[in-house]
Amino acid sequence: MPDVLSLLPMLVLLIVIGGFAGVIAGLLGVGGGIVLVPAFFYTFSHLGYDGPQLMQVCLGTSLATIMATAMRSVNAHNRKGAVDWAVLRGWAPAIGGGAVLGFLLATQLKSVTLQAVFGSLGLIAGAYMAFGRPEWRLGETMPTGGKRWALGGGLGFLSVLMGIGGGTFGVPMMTLYAMPIHRAVATASGFGLIIAVPSAIGFLLMPVEGAPPYSLGAVNLPAFVVIVAMTLLTTPYGVRLAHAMNPKPLKRAFALFLIVVALNMLRKVAGW
Repeated sequence: MPDVLSLLPMLVLLIVIGGFAGVIAGLLGVGGGIVLVPAFFYTFSHLGYDGPQLMQVCLGTSLATIMATAMRSVNAHNRKGAVDWAVLRGWAPAIGGGAVLGFLLATQLKSVTLQAVFGSLGLIAGAYMAFGRPEWRLGETMPTGGKRWALGGGLGFLSVLMGIGGGTFGVPMMTLYAMPIHRAVATASGFGLIIAVPSAIGFLLMPVEGAPPYSLGAVNLPAFVVIVAMTLLTTPYGVRLAHAMNPKPLKRAFALFLIVVALNMLRKVAGW
């Protein structure tokens, strides 16, 4: 087990990552997982903790932080009456079931395969963030029946494979079905909790070979503690910035950043 001094570079990098993720979450309304997973991957790799299941550790640690921060987010949105509880309750079984299936598949995949999944889906999310239009519609009300099970299950499944909460896929989906953006963001915070709780518990119990130091299963405990603390500290600053400036050009800049990160991960998968 390494001494505390040898962990200082990792802790410093985690503090920077957590601060950035919190500001981005508050400024643009995107979940921290879309930032955390690639940041964890490059940090742990750079520091030499490049085990065969590194991506599982990145996913598990990201989802554990979402489990903690989503509870605070749901409470905050609920105090403002913004959470659509009817949608949240109706979609919870499908999303939770998809999340469990996503975890079961993630435990079986190679790290390089999970990198390819993250890179491909990150590319799609970045493109939608950059070029999507608020007036686009798939319907005027949220789906029910089989379509709800398919969309909700897919949302939970893909989110776990990327180590993210409900915002990246949930907010665009709900706005495509005519839900106002603020209500969609609030409700998606509940999606994040439904996704994160069963999958994070599963990753905690997962045996991992060559995990970074002080990991419990596929969750790195120093990263969990530092990221939760930093995001709670810095998210309010991102919210203030969002009210002080036009976030649209910043959102497009972040979309470009996400596309570059996704392409770089795909480049590594291809061995270039």
